[in-house]
Amino acid sequence: MIEATGPLKGLKILDLTRVLAGPTCTQLLADLGADVIKVENPKGGDDSRKFGPPYVKDGNGDDTSESAYFLACNRNKRSITLDLRNPKGAEIVRQLLKTCDAMVHNFKVGGLEKYGLGYEDIKSEFPGLVYCAISGYGQTGPYKNQGGYDMQAQGMAGIMAITGEVDGQPMKVGIGIADMMCGMYAAPAILAALRHRDVTGDGQFIDLALLDTTVAWLNYVGLSYLTSGEPSARYGNGHPNIVPWEVFPSKDGHFVLTVGNDGQFKAFCDFAEHSELAENEDFATNAQRVRNREILVPLLCEITRKHPTKHWLDNLPGLGVVASPAYTVPEVFEDPQVLARGMKHEMDHPKSGTGKCTLIGNPIKMSKTQLDYRITPPLLGQHTDEILEELLDMGSDDRQALRDNGVI
Repeated sequence: MIEATGPLKGLKILDLTRVLAGPTCTQLLADLGADVIKVENPKGGDDSRKFGPPYVKDGNGDDTSESAYFLACNRNKRSITLDLRNPKGAEIVRQLLKTCDAMVHNFKVGGLEKYGLGYEDIKSEFPGLVYCAISGYGQTGPYKNQGGYDMQAQGMAGIMAITGEVDGQPMKVGIGIADMMCGMYAAPAILAALRHRDVTGDGQFIDLALLDTTVAWLNYVGLSYLTSGEPSARYGNGHPNIVPWEVFPSKDGHFVLTVGNDGQFKAFCDFAEHSELAENEDFATNAQRVRNREILVPLLCEITRKHPTKHWLDNLPGLGVVASPAYTVPEVFEDPQVLARGMKHEMDHPKSGTGKCTLIGNPIKMSKTQLDYRITPPLLGQHTDEILEELLDMGSDDRQALRDNGVI
């Protein structure tokens, strides 16, 4: 095993998650140095391995079994295959837990209890274990036994009601943000519980739900409703509380203009040679601009259309006015700032025809405990023998017997 260098070096996580929410959590912990052991079903593994195309291409240009979706959230993990339906497979999980600090899963409520691996089943045996369960609706409440996906969470949490064009249908965010945010909440929850364990010796159960974390993501829009009693409208690319703050047309395309205060608005108007707008009492303050957005925004669109995008992007930032491109995804990964920050990187990949796969970097930058990219998103069961030998001191004959019986 390649030794980690990050701040969580020495921490061991047993990962029984699949698809996106749980793997997002465990990849973050793995990037920070934790040894994450990903447990997968021998018959196909993580569902997301099949979420394609696209897939990694082999030397003949043909698809392999490694999907881009799986690559996105399984870096720095070791994969072991175990059939939990087999009592021996469940027993190996219990043996592995003797070496682990935390366990994460996203089975439905009651799913792991069938294998004797629910929290109540194992807490007395592992009193210091941090046990994190991720589900659609949580362990309590009227919907607890229902399955849930990212899109259901976005719909039920109101995210789709505030996303999209003003007169359009409810619209999901273009990425599985409910899953990803749930995983992002899970990681600090696990670290907080481990801090408590280090102080008291006591592990605990963590209950995280896609719906809960997506409701929390409503943030200031949700608070605007709770404060005023008025539901938020759909503003397209606009902002409910700040104007102007959206995509504007230029002579040759579009750009993003975000004016965060009255001084920036005056600077924009002066540069655009329309100082009268900043002096107009209907637009002079943000509160007035929000109230009069339907008048102001069309006026600003007529102004921004007079010049190409480059005119605005070359000049506004120097005046303290935040403006940026509205990139396509390919353009993102060509931007010099994105590249300079290491947000695109290559790793070796055994199935790729080029020998490499390209991944998105971790955004965390630390001065003393740098993150590292030490393990390519693993092939199914790639580290089974390594893990069983290293952690359970299991010999080759015993491992072969498990294979013969379909346990691994």
